[in-house]
Amino acid sequence: MNSPNAASLINLLGFTVGAALYFLLGLMVLKQRRAGRPDRVTALLLATSALGLLWNVGELVLFLEKDFGGVGLSSPFLTAASYSALGFLPTVVVHSAEREGGSSRAFWLTYIAYGLSVAASLLHFYWAAVFSYAPSESALATLTFGAAAMAAAMLFISLRETRERKMIWASALLVFAGSSLHLAGRIEGSSWPIELVAHQSSLPIALVILHQNYRFAFADLFLKRAISLMLLALVAFGLYVYVAAPLLRYHDTHERDDALAVGLILTLWIATALAYPALHRFAAWIVDRAILKRHDYQKLQFDLAREIESHDSVPAVLAHVRESLRSALTAGHAELKEMQTIPAEKRAMPLRFTPTDVELVIPTSDAPVYQIELGDLKGGRRLMSDETAMLEAVSLLAARRIDALRVSEERFERQFREKEMSRLTAEAQLKALRSQINPHFLFNSLTTIGYLIQTAPEKAFETLLQLTRLLRGVLSSNDEFCTLRDEIDLIENYLEIERARFEEKLRVEIDVPDELRACRVPALILQPLVENAIKHGISENKNGGELRISAEMKRPEDGGEILVLSVFDSGSGSRAGRSTRPAGVGLTNVKQRLRNYYGPRAALEISIDPELGTLAEAKFPVKA
Repeated sequence: MNSPNAASLINLLGFTVGAALYFLLGLMVLKQRRAGRPDRVTALLLATSALGLLWNVGELVLFLEKDFGGVGLSSPFLTAASYSALGFLPTVVVHSAEREGGSSRAFWLTYIAYGLSVAASLLHFYWAAVFSYAPSESALATLTFGAAAMAAAMLFISLRETRERKMIWASALLVFAGSSLHLAGRIEGSSWPIELVAHQSSLPIALVILHQNYRFAFADLFLKRAISLMLLALVAFGLYVYVAAPLLRYHDTHERDDALAVGLILTLWIATALAYPALHRFAAWIVDRAILKRHDYQKLQFDLAREIESHDSVPAVLAHVRESLRSALTAGHAELKEMQTIPAEKRAMPLRFTPTDVELVIPTSDAPVYQIELGDLKGGRRLMSDETAMLEAVSLLAARRIDALRVSEERFERQFREKEMSRLTAEAQLKALRSQINPHFLFNSLTTIGYLIQTAPEKAFETLLQLTRLLRGVLSSNDEFCTLRDEIDLIENYLEIERARFEEKLRVEIDVPDELRACRVPALILQPLVENAIKHGISENKNGGELRISAEMKRPEDGGEILVLSVFDSGSGSRAGRSTRPAGVGLTNVKQRLRNYYGPRAALEISIDPELGTLAEAKFPVKA
């Protein structure tokens, strides 16, 4: 196929595809207008559709008329109308930019653009009426230089636009300027790339308007189909030019309706149909990744599921989901709303959306439930099926994570309450023990001090000081643990008072190595054992007895270190009674505290030997 024929084929395909795309665009805009509130963007898109459709249909009619040898299918006025429609398309570009920019200079630039388009249109119709010919070369030259000037002006006017967007606007206008320059030169069919740019310059203008002002509204409904259709036309053109035409040229010796020739055309049609799904996927990739820069929703869902698992609080999960959805859907703002119940109308439809807002319910099992509200969706954003599926999946992911956190929090709170109750019980027991210093001991100590005041005043004063230190040590500290050294000091103060009472009948031996005195032990763990030994052993023996206090470290086979505190008394006492008498408040208190602090590894053991004496051993792991 020679270059002129290829150019003619390109024009035929271009006008046909262009008419189909602009017709599709008009249907989409009308459907959108019925669904939502009309605005200036909708009006601009309708104008773009009407102008583009008029230009492509008019050129298609003119092209067919030339091919049929001029049978009166058109008139100069149709040509003038067609070229006038083409001349107004760059004005729509400027108008769209002025809408986004909003500056006074852009406002006047729009008026100038409309003035140029009106002037060019009047020239076209003047030439059609006076000379019975269109288009007007003067009009096309006016549009050429006007589009170039407006492109330069838009680059320097202080619109509220980024440099990238300004370049897009200017590029569309420069393409149009080149198209007008070519059309003004009346060089038809010279080269198919030139023909493609010259006659189809309206398509880049329409795509730029969509991209800048209504990126999301027609992305899936129009852009993907538009690009798919253009790619399909290019594939069909390429198959014909590079496959069908050469093969048919070698097949010229046969008849036109030869079976092989028909079979070749049918095969290429089938190949084109099979290629369309791949072309549509490629078009979808171009729109989603290059034009809209849309998130990969499967990856977004996977990342959200992984990231919300790292958050350990409900507010953190909700904040992360809200911000992720706001960024993914290009929302102007995102708000979080708390509700005690899910309204009836939202139980069946947790996701509700309008042309500008999205309401997503997080359906947690228990109250409160949450709702994320996304507003001011950018660029005429509309939710498509993959986006609604992503939102529904994210709402369920967030709800399940919040439910899991609530269950964990409830379990932790229950464990904390149980631990706190155990701690308070231990504190109460400790306070009770401190308040249960044997009243008999206190009364006996005061009686002894009274007796010593009469017989030995100095010793009475010293005993009174010992009692004061003992009471201060017992009553002033609220700690549950102390060092073994502090416990031994307290016991020594207690025994000094008892020595004043029993004198030589009480013999005391304390064997606690210095390296063990730094160990942490429960407070008042020895005092009840020592008091029990004196009360039931030493005091009930007329000859008194020996009291031995010792500490040693043992290492059992199951590992760890066990501290053993021993209190032995050799007083004869009523050993049979001691073996059958139930444990008193002090010993019961010690057992309970050891069990609360250390569990089954701690124990209080009391062994009675009628000949030797009584041994009480408190065993528990070392607390550093």
